[in-house]
Amino acid sequence: MKIVEQQARSIIVESGLPDTEYVVNPYTGCSFACSYCYASFMGRFVGETRDSWGDYLYVKTNAVDLFRKEIASPRFRSPAPTLFISSVTDAWQGVEKKYRLARGILEILVNADYQGRVSILTKSPLLLRDIDLLCRLARPEVGVTITTDEDEVGMVYEGRAPRNSSRLEILRLLVEHGVPTYAFVGPLMTHYVDRPQAMDRLMSSIADAGVKFIYAELLNVAPSLLRRFRKTLSGTEAEVEQFVSEQLDRQRRRALAELVADLARKYHVELRLGRVLDHAEDRRRRIKSLQLPALPAG
Repeated sequence: MKIVEQQARSIIVESGLPDTEYVVNPYTGCSFACSYCYASFMGRFVGETRDSWGDYLYVKTNAVDLFRKEIASPRFRSPAPTLFISSVTDAWQGVEKKYRLARGILEILVNADYQGRVSILTKSPLLLRDIDLLCRLARPEVGVTITTDEDEVGMVYEGRAPRNSSRLEILRLLVEHGVPTYAFVGPLMTHYVDRPQAMDRLMSSIADAGVKFIYAELLNVAPSLLRRFRKTLSGTEAEVEQFVSEQLDRQRRRALAELVADLARKYHVELRLGRVLDHAEDRRRRIKSLQLPALPAG
């Protein structure tokens, strides 16, 4: 694992994501090396390839000092915008034990009595180290990514990440401490269409942890991501291609989205954004909207 310390030029960046206005990423890269991760594109900013995702980590050693300076700007005063930590890395991956950048950022927000919503997304139990600060934020919201309720399945495509069972425990402990939580359920794969009981079990586990809100997302099948993901799959070439083709099947993707929505209603869990995110379907809509109308005959 290559670790490089660097000085960043800025740390709070305007967001293009729904439900948040600014993002904060104290690291570039991620040691969890999840094969499906869309953030692998970040390598181009530090001279790394998509295929090397998970093998490098750039540490923005001045992140806390930058954050202290930038958060003092008038644009972060009333009404205070939403901050999201973090969108293209996991701010609580292993090196955070040493560098404490995420904790330093939280300390600044607590000391400044920041009134905007501070949303966090992680897979790491290290977040619990900072539960004292989370409880002191004015408007915290902590999300934990859950991809499966079967640890052995998750290890296939996110082998370096904390196990999903430990992530459910993070949510349970946060709820016990009164910290608002959500589960980011995904990326979901279409084998759940054939195993609805497994999807039911996953949603039941999330609800049992006390979670009331979820975001849900289907596997992103952009060609560059699918190429990396395919390399993690085991089985014969025919079996791998069959699995991949099922992820691309539009009807199966729709069926899975409907199943997730039905189970969210069954377990009284609110589906944020009102739908299951499907980047493939979103791309189809964008392409269709850009098509020019046919010229009239004659």
